[in-house]
Amino acid sequence: MKNQEKGHLRTNIKFFRDVFLLHPYRLFALRATISMGVLAVPFIIAGLPFFGVTLALGALAGALAETDDHPNGRVKSLSITILSFFISSFSVGLLNNYTWILGAGFILSTIIFILIGGIGERYRAITFGSILVGIYAMLGIEISPAWYWQAILLPAGALFHGILTLILIFRNPWRLLDQQMASGFRALGNYLEKKALLFPSHKKDQEDINKDLALLNVNVVNALEGIKNVLNNYAREMKNTEPLNSYLQRFMLLQSLHERAASTHQRHDKLGNSNEQIEILEGFGEMLRQLAYASRMVAENMLTGTSYNHPPALEWISKAIDDKLQTMPSEDTQDLILLHHNLHRSHVSLKYLDNMEEGTSIPRLRRDERTPFQRLKEQLTLRHPRMRYALRLSLTFALGYVLQIYLDLDKGQWVMLTSLFVSQITYSDTRRRLFERLLGTATGIVIGAALLQIFTTTAAQVLLMMGSAMAFFYWLRRKYSVAVIFVTTFVLSAFNIISNDGGINIMIPRLVDTLLGATLSFLTIRFLWPGWQYRRISGLISTALEKNRNYFQAIAKEYKEVSNDDLNYRIARREAHLADNELAQAWNSMRQEPKSKQHIMENALTITYLNHALLSNLSALGAHRETNIESYKDIEPLFQQIDKKLTEAGKENTNMEDKFSSDLSELLMTLQQQIKDTGAGLKRQQLRLFYNIAATTSKIIDELKRSGIN
Repeated sequence: MKNQEKGHLRTNIKFFRDVFLLHPYRLFALRATISMGVLAVPFIIAGLPFFGVTLALGALAGALAETDDHPNGRVKSLSITILSFFISSFSVGLLNNYTWILGAGFILSTIIFILIGGIGERYRAITFGSILVGIYAMLGIEISPAWYWQAILLPAGALFHGILTLILIFRNPWRLLDQQMASGFRALGNYLEKKALLFPSHKKDQEDINKDLALLNVNVVNALEGIKNVLNNYAREMKNTEPLNSYLQRFMLLQSLHERAASTHQRHDKLGNSNEQIEILEGFGEMLRQLAYASRMVAENMLTGTSYNHPPALEWISKAIDDKLQTMPSEDTQDLILLHHNLHRSHVSLKYLDNMEEGTSIPRLRRDERTPFQRLKEQLTLRHPRMRYALRLSLTFALGYVLQIYLDLDKGQWVMLTSLFVSQITYSDTRRRLFERLLGTATGIVIGAALLQIFTTTAAQVLLMMGSAMAFFYWLRRKYSVAVIFVTTFVLSAFNIISNDGGINIMIPRLVDTLLGATLSFLTIRFLWPGWQYRRISGLISTALEKNRNYFQAIAKEYKEVSNDDLNYRIARREAHLADNELAQAWNSMRQEPKSKQHIMENALTITYLNHALLSNLSALGAHRETNIESYKDIEPLFQQIDKKLTEAGKENTNMEDKFSSDLSELLMTLQQQIKDTGAGLKRQQLRLFYNIAATTSKIIDELKRSGIN
């Protein structure tokens, strides 16, 4: 009997781990839904649905305002959140009878909140939640028993959710950091999985695969940025940072794995034509898939606390490839040996994941030394994207507020609520959100109306409300259009609970208000600082080339003498990847813009693709920096010549003839001849890497000349 009970316990633990621990979004959704249910259900049973639903809305806003922070930092964030929610809801209740003063105050506070949110991630979520609570208070003021109740209930709901979250966090203070780190390893796993398709591959297939890799690289770099920010948040709150060492080591490992994964040693269709070479390429593909699997296992290890078991297949695949390379003629294996060395080092790094001696060293992290006031001051100009966003959103609110009054819209505050969720900093993001919001709302209304005809009892509608809330939180960061469907069914069921048939009666007004809010958001960004990407491309290209040059110079320094503290090298590498990300995202955003604004679309795509290829070539050179130090003097002239061309190409607003006064054809011919004259070995491998970097730089220069982008 005891064995049977233990078996059931193990099964339940495994179920919880598989369903929730491995999926942080599900755990977040479960926690938020539980706090909302605990608050709402007792009051609904007691016949006080307004109090229950308002508390639940406060908890919902509190969940949206959460920050990824150390438990001590979370306490500070929660304090600021409750104060902000109280000020926002109290002001609405106090000024409700003074229509124009309320409108002016809300619009002005929106600008202030958005700018404060620009200080840092901690404030961004809180200020968004504060604006949301203000709109919730406007929506509920008419049915509130007294003007002050929402100023009590909304912050109280957020406080309850915050306390529940803090209890769980203090029980496992490293959970937030584990989640961030796991997201990084999962993003890397997705990147490696896609890259495995290149081994082997045909030239016609490589362009599409490389486009996908460029976008997946955005996810990896963004995840690395998120980890760095959370690590710095934890370090600021801890007196003794020694417990962070294991996380710092894994962060260093993740960066190292990413550099090797992003590296390109040779065009993949040129790596092999013979049956033996193709067989080795297939081995590389399988090795990449195993590395992807290992990366996901590291993520699982961090989320569940289970031990990491390194895939044994990596060991024998690597050995089989090495044995095969030993039997082949040396002239056929140069690039293959270099690539195998790169993958083998990734395998060894993961094998010694937590071995402080065999693994990677513990790095220093760069922190933002600017004060909150300095960061706020930087936004106080019309050239800053966040100031423009603040003014656009406040204008959208102003127009929505005026329409609500003069058209006497039923629940017209939904116009502003829609604008809050639809309006984004860029045109492309706003346009995407607009369609997602309209589609989600329309679908949610149809589904909600049908479900309310089925779930006619209060108990059934409470279940519908809670189920909708959980689904909303789960999909919120995964697929926004699906999240909108469930938040719509949540609202319909909530209003139906407060007032019989209230949910049915608000369906049409909600759809009309959603259309108005989405339209206003689109019009304001269409005509007020839309920030068309074609105007930014030239500057982004120059920045990307400049950051690539800085990365190249950092690699040169590491070749000359490997430093004990490679912070400057990692900063240069990080900034090169961030610039590459911004260029890729600008091209991706351009696809959402009007056709008339896409006249350099093809040129932007070509240069974006070439810049990512250049960064991949640089990553290959950087990934092997520790093995090539002895021959630095021989290759120093190559560093200098390529550095000169990258410097010229990266200069913005320079006359085209002066900018590209000379090309790299002479250097490329010299490198080709040196490769032919050099026997198999390390020197030849180095020359190939330099040739790839120079050739890609030359292609970028030619494309810039041809397109006229300056």
